Amino acid sequence: MARDRDCQIRIPGVCNGDPSTTVLCHLPDGGMGSKRHDIFGAHGCSDCHRVVDGGAALFHGEPIPRDAIRLWFYEGVFNTQQLLLDEGLISVRGE
Repeated sequence: MARDRDCQIRIPGVCNGDPSTTVLCHLPDGGMGSKRHDIFGAHGCSDCHRVVDGGAALFHGEPIPRDAIRLWFYEGVFNTQQLLLDEGLISVRGE
């Protein structure tokens, strides 16, 4: 469902803006081979996905702190959830 959609994580200096590379990204949860439920995923380009998965990232030559990456990821989750709500692909009980 994420394919050909815009990246919603959009890490400055990292995001490639290429929808053809977009996948559903998850934060690593510490367990080998496990991941959180897809509702907690964000549409992310291949470069943002690499960084969310623990790859190094620089902005203006300085390392991007992991806390900042997590914030961009969480914003991407909220943006992705809103898109899916707007399209009727997910719903909230009682609405």
